[in-house]
Formats: sequence, structure tokens, C-alpha cells
Amino acid sequence: MPDEVRGEMRDGQGAPLRPDAQRNRERILEVALTELTRAADAPLSTIAKKAGVGQGTFYRNFPNREALVLEVYRFEMQQVADTAAQLLGTRAPDRALREWMDRLAQYAMAKAGLADALRKSTRNSGGSLAELGHGPVTRAVTLLLTANEQAGTIRPGMTPDDFVLAIAGLWQIDPHSDWQPRATRLLDLVMDGLRAGAPGAEASGAGGLATDGTDPGVSGPVGRGTG
Repeated sequence: MPDEVRGEMRDGQGAPLRPDAQRNRERILEVALTELTRAADAPLSTIAKKAGVGQGTFYRNFPNREALVLEVYRFEMQQVADTAAQLLGTRAPDRALREWMDRLAQYAMAKAGLADALRKSTRNSGGSLAELGHGPVTRAVTLLLTANEQAGTIRPGMTPDDFVLAIAGLWQIDPHSDWQPRATRLLDLVMDGLRAGAPGAEASGAGGLATDGTDPGVSGPVGRGTG
């Protein structure tokens, strides 16, 4: 499990950060997310001031804008990924998977304001957004698919790459439009495809209930889970 997931961040040399340094870094990331989502060219001095840290502390953590933007993206993708295990701890596997898909859609739409800054940063660094988010998201998808396959709630043999390709249409939706109904329809379609041929569906009969007693064809609005 990554150090960040355990609540332990590390500096550029890989050494654990002191508790106060970790708090400063986390606060900078929280403020940067808000400010960069609002305006891709938000001044770094404004972010430092709102985070309550001095310029020296800020630049020790993030020597330039590109480093900050990329770390915000990594940090946010890790948070989205972490919800997979949380949902599996409180919901049936198929419901956890469907709600996690909603969380991912909500993130993709709500953080659209970061798009310009992210594109610029990855262009300068030679990386790509897919590469930056690939690790955490792949681990989350693997966890969810494995739990569902073991429970017999999705068709066997699905891979994380299959899943990512299936939901790729999310990133074609205009975040400034009435995106929620379209995203819900898309993700319901993907979920129906995952359930088709599932051993559990064969056992319960066509149109049967999911393992949590809900109608598998019904899903709540994107981004509005039950807890």
C-alpha cells in the first residue's frame, strides 16, 4: 500500500516527512485543488497565502507550478481510488462497483477546471494524465472487479483495461452541460454489460435482485451515494 494511503508522505529524497511538514504539504494540496479548479492560472503566491505557509515552505514542497499541478492530480486520483475499499467494506460488491463509477464520474466532471493546467504540465514533463493516474485507478478497479467476480455478480474474465475502455466515454461528456443524466445512462449501460453472463445472475434468474436486495437495473444519480 502506498505511503500516502497510510497517511505518511515522503520528501523528494524518499524520507518520511515530519508531522508538521506533512500537514503543510496536505494543506497546500487542498488549497491548490480549490484554486486551480477555479482558475488554471491561479498565482502560486495566493495558494501559499491561503494555505498559511511561507514562500520558502511552499517552494521546498513544490519548486514550480508543474510540480504542484501534477501532485494535485496524483493526490486526487489516489483519493478516488481509496474509496473502492471503503465502499466494499459497507456495500455488496456490485453496488460498490456501481457507486465507485459514480464517484469517478463526479471527479471527472467536477475537476474539469484543472484540464488546461494538467495538459500544460504533462506536456512540459513529457508524461500523460493516463500514466499519472494509472497506478491507483488500476489497483482500485482490480479490487472491485475481483470482489465482484468472486461474488458471481459480473461476468468472469474482465480486466482493468477492459473496464477503462468501457467507461472512456465519460471523458467525452461536456462538464458544462447537464452531464449527470448522460453519465448515469452510460454507466448503467456499462454495469448491465458487466452483469450479463454473471454466474449470480444465472442463479437468481433474469431480472433478479442484486446481492444487496436492490434492482440491478436501477441506480441513483451520479455522485449521490448512500453514504
